[in-house]
Amino acid sequence: MITFFVIGLTVHVVFFISIFDIYFTSPLVHGMTPHSTPLEPPASRLVLVVADGLRADSLFTPLPNGSSRTPYLRGIIEDKGTWGVSHTRVPTESRPGHVALIAGFYEDVSAVAKGWKENPVEFDSVFNESRHTWCWGSPDILPMFAKGASGDHVYTHTYPAVEEDFASTDASKLDSWVFTQVKSFFKSAQSNSTLKASLWEDKNVFFLHLLGIDTNGHAHRPMSQEYLDNIGLVDAGLAEVVSIIEDFFDNDGKTAYVFTSDHGMTNWGSHGAGHPSETLTPLVAWGAGVQKAKGVTEPQPYNDGFLQDWKLEHLRRVDVSQADIAPLMASLIGVPIPVNSVGVLPLLYLNNSERFKAESMYTNAIQVLEQFKMKMMQKKETTLSFLFTPYQYIPFCKELIDRNKSLVYYHTYDRFFLGCSVVLGFVGWTSYVVLVILKTHLVFFSCVQIPGRNLARLCTCVAVVITVFLLIQRSPITYYIYCLLPVPVWYSVLKDAQNFTCVSLTVRNKPGSCMAVYFCCPQVVSFFHRAMLTVGLAVLSLWPFLSGLFGKAKSRSLSWLVGCLCLAAFPLMPVVGREPNIHLMLLVAVCAYVPSLTHSSLQQKRGLPLLNQIISWSTLASSIFVPLLSSTRLFHRLLSIFLSLTSTYLLLSTGSEALFPPVLSWLMFVWINIEQEALLAQGMSSRQESGVCSHFLYFCFPLPSFDPASVYCFLTVFNPFIMGGLMMWKVLLFLIVLVISDLMALHFFFMVQDYGSWLDIGTSISHYVIVMSMTIFLMLLSVVTHVLTSQRLVLWRQRKMHFP
Repeated sequence: MITFFVIGLTVHVVFFISIFDIYFTSPLVHGMTPHSTPLEPPASRLVLVVADGLRADSLFTPLPNGSSRTPYLRGIIEDKGTWGVSHTRVPTESRPGHVALIAGFYEDVSAVAKGWKENPVEFDSVFNESRHTWCWGSPDILPMFAKGASGDHVYTHTYPAVEEDFASTDASKLDSWVFTQVKSFFKSAQSNSTLKASLWEDKNVFFLHLLGIDTNGHAHRPMSQEYLDNIGLVDAGLAEVVSIIEDFFDNDGKTAYVFTSDHGMTNWGSHGAGHPSETLTPLVAWGAGVQKAKGVTEPQPYNDGFLQDWKLEHLRRVDVSQADIAPLMASLIGVPIPVNSVGVLPLLYLNNSERFKAESMYTNAIQVLEQFKMKMMQKKETTLSFLFTPYQYIPFCKELIDRNKSLVYYHTYDRFFLGCSVVLGFVGWTSYVVLVILKTHLVFFSCVQIPGRNLARLCTCVAVVITVFLLIQRSPITYYIYCLLPVPVWYSVLKDAQNFTCVSLTVRNKPGSCMAVYFCCPQVVSFFHRAMLTVGLAVLSLWPFLSGLFGKAKSRSLSWLVGCLCLAAFPLMPVVGREPNIHLMLLVAVCAYVPSLTHSSLQQKRGLPLLNQIISWSTLASSIFVPLLSSTRLFHRLLSIFLSLTSTYLLLSTGSEALFPPVLSWLMFVWINIEQEALLAQGMSSRQESGVCSHFLYFCFPLPSFDPASVYCFLTVFNPFIMGGLMMWKVLLFLIVLVISDLMALHFFFMVQDYGSWLDIGTSISHYVIVMSMTIFLMLLSVVTHVLTSQRLVLWRQRKMHFP
């Protein structure tokens, strides 16, 4: 068993790591030469304003009386500038959005392991190519562009991270802070000759990151008065800042302005996926080099109905992809387009000569072609000449940019080869497990030994050939692991398979094995369609009636039926997008006080009480050890485990899900009693406490929801790692229910995706990780079961009393 555990651990760890080499490598390449338009740019400086979390409809939709909550920007749209919708891509998060805006490429998927605050690899940006860039705003966004800049020409001014509090009384103060700092900056520059000289140079960028709208949207929802008032505050602050900048530069007409957003927000205050409310963001540009507003009389090529809703059908609308904004900004101030940019220059935003537009478009195309040539060269150098297949599609300038399939082609060049290696390993490991099961559950009456002396030589030759092949190709060290690991696995399979030939056999009575195969497919489907769990529970509710137990234990059978049907309702409830319902939580006595008080405090904008935070973290820490203080009697210990885990789960609950643990535990206790009745009826011992507890632990972990408000009992200041950790703890309380085979792991391996929202990417990874961890978990579960059912912590010893 030790050997089996070691082999299983090695195989699963290696194959788990493999997805990061196969699916989540960085698509960025380095070493290209930056290109810029050789003609004189129309602007000397650029002001980029990003209103984090601002939806397009929230900005463009007029008020019921016909006026606008953003009169300054509305005036720009109708007179001085060009406007449109910037279409973002998933994941609609702050870091990917800003990377697309400023660097011109969509988020590097290798950042999935580092969160939004870290650059997975260094990358070029408009800020890096500028002469100077001054930034004001959030400490979560600004440092990542300063860190990746070559030189010390990107200057950041940020407020403390603790200010980003979802429980804040007024998050618009974050935007007020930015406007105040910008005004103070230009005022101080009047008396600072060195700074003033730097500001008057060309190719400068001023970046204002406004986080208040996003924070108010998370805390109060986008339809709230706080969110809408914050938009009005931004409009007024922007008007004042533009006036100050124009006065500072003596209205020289050399300043270009771009106002946009990194992502939108759903009606329930979340973002990250691909709903139109998340992917449609506003874009307004004006100033030097930008086309002024143009009236139209004919219908425009947009069928979404927004022009009529926004009362803007009389003005030309120019939509762009979010990455297109980077080459636009670079062209306006004459800096090189970021070397990793895949954006397409939106010519309709430019107000310049036809020659300037042509040169800018040519520069845009050449920059993408440079990436293609670099990727092709790198792959060609590490591939044998007779195995190298070049990409055959050579399009012209704009077509090359629009259809950058060539970049994807070389980025995923090795994916099929590595995938085949992993599949061979998976099939080998699964075959090895099948042989172990056959040895355990089959009784062999006679066997014929088959010598396998040549098998070792064959496997050694295969390993040598693979090693030489990888050496010639100069492959990374991880490739050796993925390609060589299947060799010893298949050696073990073939060796065991040759050791016997079954003449006759008898199958031991193990109905659980059949049940595991039977439930494999529904469990896979339940990962994507939660209603499958409802169907399964409904069918399971009939078990006592179909098995004949109803006649022997009617009350318990009816209790089982009601429990299954109650439990079946929970998978049908939404995991996101519903309002917190604290009143349902009050039905549960355990730990209902803390979430209720926390919810009340947040509603009244008094912040998170320190006492509640201490109680929440203490409960989380102690929940692991509290069951060990109870009696080792089966019922007492199971009840203790349930109460301990449920207390933590309730602190992470915001609504109807709080009822799930009591209903599930009720059903599990009924199941234990019915199972004991069945064992007694078959004449078997009912003292199978360890096995019973194992099954109880499988199912005593609740079905989670994924509302960010679930962690508000622990913290409200934005911290993706702590918040993510708490949410994952809550998820794991449920996910270990699914006892899954390695066939499911192979199934999910092909479903891992490196595109889409972080929710989509994270879900595909988590499915794969869960099924890969199951084998190891099942091996450890018996040990944990033994500890939880047979051990007890004694904090103090009682003195023996002797009675006369």
